Amino acid sequence: MAETRSTCPYCGVGCGVIIESDNEQITGVRGDPEHPANFGRLCTKGSTLHLTASKAVTLQTRLLRPMRRAHRGDAPQAIDWNHALDDAADRFAAVVRQHGPDAVGFYISGQLLTEDYYVFNKLAKGLIGTNNLDTNSRLCMSSAVAGYKATLGADAPPACYDDLNHAQTVFIAGSNTAYAHPILFRRLEDARRANPAMKLIVVDPRRTETAEMADLHLQLLPGTDVALFNGLLHIMLWEGWIDPAYIAAHTSGFEALRDAIRDCAPKETARITGLSEADIVQAARWFAQSNATLSLYCQGLNQSTSGTDKNTALINLHLATGQIGKPGAGPFSLTGQPNAMGGREVGGLAHLLSAHRDLANPEHRAEVAALWGVRDVPAAPGKTAVEMFEAAARGEIKALWIACTNPAQSLPDQATVRRALQACEFVVVQEAFATTATCAYADLLLPATTWGEKDGTVTNSERRISRVRPAVAAPGEARDDWTIAVEFAQRLEARLPERMNGHLTFFPYDTPESVWNEHRESTRGRDLDITGLSYETLETPQQWPCREGEAQGKARLYEDGVFPTADGRARFAAVRYRPVAEPREARYPFSLNTGRLRDHWHGMSRTGTLGRLFGHVAEPAIELHPQELVRLRLEAGDLVHVTSRRGSIVLPVQASESVAPAQAFIAMHWGEEYVSGLTGTGTAATGVNALTVPAFCPSSKQPELKHAAVKILKAELPWRLLALAWLPEGQALRVREALRPLMGAFAYAACVPFGREPSSQVGLLFRAAAYEAAPDAVIEQIEAALGLTGRDTLRYADRKRGQRRVMRLQREGKDTRLTGCVLAGDISAEAWIKTLLQDGLPAQDYGRLLLAPGARAPVAIASRGRQVCTCFDVSEPQIEQTLKQCSGGEEQRLAQLQQTLRCGTNCGSCVPELRKLVRARMLAA
Repeated sequence: MAETRSTCPYCGVGCGVIIESDNEQITGVRGDPEHPANFGRLCTKGSTLHLTASKAVTLQTRLLRPMRRAHRGDAPQAIDWNHALDDAADRFAAVVRQHGPDAVGFYISGQLLTEDYYVFNKLAKGLIGTNNLDTNSRLCMSSAVAGYKATLGADAPPACYDDLNHAQTVFIAGSNTAYAHPILFRRLEDARRANPAMKLIVVDPRRTETAEMADLHLQLLPGTDVALFNGLLHIMLWEGWIDPAYIAAHTSGFEALRDAIRDCAPKETARITGLSEADIVQAARWFAQSNATLSLYCQGLNQSTSGTDKNTALINLHLATGQIGKPGAGPFSLTGQPNAMGGREVGGLAHLLSAHRDLANPEHRAEVAALWGVRDVPAAPGKTAVEMFEAAARGEIKALWIACTNPAQSLPDQATVRRALQACEFVVVQEAFATTATCAYADLLLPATTWGEKDGTVTNSERRISRVRPAVAAPGEARDDWTIAVEFAQRLEARLPERMNGHLTFFPYDTPESVWNEHRESTRGRDLDITGLSYETLETPQQWPCREGEAQGKARLYEDGVFPTADGRARFAAVRYRPVAEPREARYPFSLNTGRLRDHWHGMSRTGTLGRLFGHVAEPAIELHPQELVRLRLEAGDLVHVTSRRGSIVLPVQASESVAPAQAFIAMHWGEEYVSGLTGTGTAATGVNALTVPAFCPSSKQPELKHAAVKILKAELPWRLLALAWLPEGQALRVREALRPLMGAFAYAACVPFGREPSSQVGLLFRAAAYEAAPDAVIEQIEAALGLTGRDTLRYADRKRGQRRVMRLQREGKDTRLTGCVLAGDISAEAWIKTLLQDGLPAQDYGRLLLAPGARAPVAIASRGRQVCTCFDVSEPQIEQTLKQCSGGEEQRLAQLQQTLRCGTNCGSCVPELRKLVRARMLAA
């Protein structure tokens, strides 16, 4: 058994992992106890990484060879690498010659390694001569970048994870850290136990698991963060809670900011934000009077048309109170993706160049051109993510190269994105997984390696660079992303000799280390100088800056009060509150928020392969406050039309106390891969981002994914279908892909896996609804895909009433188990039949009741209920039953619960929810 140290490919915490393998197959994963980001801990996603890399998953979901479509809509056909890359080079060169460099665009990913990013950046801006290179980091981190640069002078988070151990107040704004960055939240829990006097303030429109842990939850109205932060500063000024000496010695622009917030008194702040004056004053007092205040923030601030202003308004609070440059203090943006930071380091955004250089700066362009050996780097700003696809939809961008990201799921305003992909003359998708929605639009598909196969580096939220190492060989014909980009670039060089400036090649790399060494040299003398590092020193993860001759990197920045600005002073930003781009109004009366689930990642191309990760949230849904369900005369589970000015989708509704009245929440992960159907206009629904707004922050160009105005109406879809089956793990994901085209036959359809561990079986659930009964042929295709056609299958059909029943029963020792079923028409028996199947209960006593529409079970069948702990498969009813026997305070009851059921004792991702259940039980007692 071999062991390989590497890094988790999910969020920006950057946890170290130890991969176990038998040289051919990854067999296990565990947290690296020596990695300073996680010290051995992993969340539910990280701890199941090896399962997403199994042979069964690889063979069913991975793109394993280059594929080309002769015509749009055709099935892709396999071709060899040479023909694939020659074709790509021919097509891109032809577009550049005929239409100019800006007629091509590259859309890449914060999940690429730094070496991958560097080559793509040089390819676009150096060789081709276009700045049309952007990344999905534009959707998550560009407002944080703009905020840091506007105030502190450079895109450099000044704090580190260890600051949690020194903070007296932690201020979390726009981040459900418990779900989005679970291991960092574990460190916060540890710090609070060690320092019970620590105050935790959470700013969030939802009462999330993170907010449940807060000493003060500021449940403000969506998009009013700038008003809140300005209001806090107004109070600090009024009460004398600022640090005049720090302001005088280390900052500029305070007078303009003071004038800008003159009218932000508590009463006015409360009116705009919906908060109480007392809570606003309390937050200001704790923030300013703390010995050390650390703020953590993420998409709630960034994904906004005021994203940069929200970031700078928060940083203003730190500068005004001197809460920066010391242990436990500072504004700390949490990176959304595993290497969004590394991408920013190499200039992987349309307005940046290598080593935090600015495209708009002629000296910076000249420095990069000299480093690369090219004549020049173009001065014209490149198209950012939303702009790039809007330009492609208009026909301005003729060729798109998409790498390691899924814009047909993740970008806002999916109607425009789909038009862009259809209008673009040539689309290349470089991807590890063949199952993403974007793959359906590709003229050329190029198979890339992924976690466990790649070699290079990533940088996490605290500026720490870690190695990513391969444990196994690439499957099929997959190649590393940097290698694909280099081989394409070398071919393109031969077709664009006028760009070569006398060089044989700009891409002489033969290893990822050779790419990284050039990147390292580009940082010399910059704020992120890493000339003191090498691949050898990165055997232990290191923070930047680490200049030549220095033994280690710097944990905290600006301790001397000197900032990377022209005068060495940080700059206050005099920003004013602006409302959301699309306010609620009578026709669209709900504010839609999107965000993460605990156990899933992005578009779920990886996490969506594991049934066990659907135990906590089993199916797509929209969450509303219980009062709204009463007002709209809805019951939990009812289907509703959710409609914005851009599109409409159908989803089941759920009641949730975490969502305020007049607001709604849909998880960002639900794209057409898992939920679909036909809209009233006959077009296909495309997931949650059919609804979201393409409007973006004018400074950061980050779209407002966190707010859209929607209306919600009950969907009158009387005919329903539910199909479930257990399938061999080597077939289930392939069956899911076969079922995807059938989702468009219904007004609403969802297809998700489910699991039961340990098991060699994977469950699939297909749910649909329509205005009238579906054709028999469609239902028969579903039955055939799920293997419900054999002699072990019982059937009942009433075509006149649109009723259909199919039950697959299999003997297991003395018992008979239900292993597959279809309920069509009346599915009111779902509650007990679904429980029989998913929980593996004996079914021999139910006989003909299984085939009778609307039949009730002769005895009550209790479902195991919703899974809370993924690691040990512990359900909510089990927890509630056990808590009845627990006593003492919150900590004592939690400890007793964990000792009895083991929940929360492995990865700890469920601990916030366990605490919530403990507190609910204590209140009920």
